Amino acid sequence: MTTKAFEKSIQKLSSEISTLRSFVIESVRNEDDEGEYKGSFLKNVRKMLKQQPTLSYSGKGSLLRQLRRL
Repeated sequence: MTTKAFEKSIQKLSSEISTLRSFVIESVRNEDDEGEYKGSFLKNVRKMLKQQPTLSYSGKGSLLRQLRRL
């Protein structure tokens, strides 16, 4: 094996290691840093998403006025 072929082989391996390292880091970091949400909270959020909104935005300050009335 010549020196150039050896260097090319090392560069290719280095590139593959870099790609694998990125994949592993992304897989490990795919978790929420703060932990998981409680099931009861998720259930409430899903229920609220199905409801029709009661407040609407109709211009500057309108939503704030509606929230203050609550």
